[in-house]
Amino acid sequence: MTLDRPAAPSLDELRAAVQPDWVMARSAEHWTGTLYMRRLSIYLTWLLVRTPLTANGVTWLMIIVGGLAGPALLLPAPWGALVAALLAQLQMLLDCCDGEVARWRRAMSPKGIFLDQVGHYVAEGSIGLFLGVSVALATDPTDWRFMFAGALLAAGIWFNKSLNMMVTLARTNADLPRLPDTQAVRAIGGASLLGRLRRLAGFVPLHRMFHSIELTLASLVVALVALLFPALWPWYVVFVTVLIWPVTGGHFIAIWKSPRLAAQ
Repeated sequence: MTLDRPAAPSLDELRAAVQPDWVMARSAEHWTGTLYMRRLSIYLTWLLVRTPLTANGVTWLMIIVGGLAGPALLLPAPWGALVAALLAQLQMLLDCCDGEVARWRRAMSPKGIFLDQVGHYVAEGSIGLFLGVSVALATDPTDWRFMFAGALLAAGIWFNKSLNMMVTLARTNADLPRLPDTQAVRAIGGASLLGRLRRLAGFVPLHRMFHSIELTLASLVVALVALLFPALWPWYVVFVTVLIWPVTGGHFIAIWKSPRLAAQ
């Protein structure tokens, strides 16, 4: 702890230091962060900064919680999907808190950023994998097809997520500056077909479905409906396994046509 900051700050002191305008206005902030997570996280951060737990320690908690969201799907329906959704919410809350603890203690580090990425890859890959496993175990554990579907879904989720990291790597290796966190750098020509398709994706954001929050909430809704129509759950897993690949292809094209890879 730095000497100029108290060990037990007030909420106002903490909020001014860890939730500045640039944090609250980030375009990459998940919609739950804007809607309610940041409103809740400040209270948990207020408790966490009073403990010896480091910012990286909070991130490790986030990794564990997110990693358990996938195996939770193996619980009997619809409870498994409900627990998975709750764990995904808690993961996102901890994801807000680790950065807030780091900003309060002035402990931002590459290790923390690295662990944060590990947490998201673990959570979302785990959810994709165990969606397939849940169907296999509920129908015929000797049938490899749904096990394979889960692995294929996890691979697609990981590849789709890694495209953004590839942009960062490409710009770093090309000695280009870091991009500002704004929507403008993701824009595609407004009059072009791709521009129109991108705006359409804003109204029907299927590409967002593969984040841990959205995927677990969608799974919970399907699990509830599947209580009346049990065949829906396997078809849902097939649907998301197929969907991730055109979504990934669209993501690749959007990056390729955007200013993010333009030489300067």
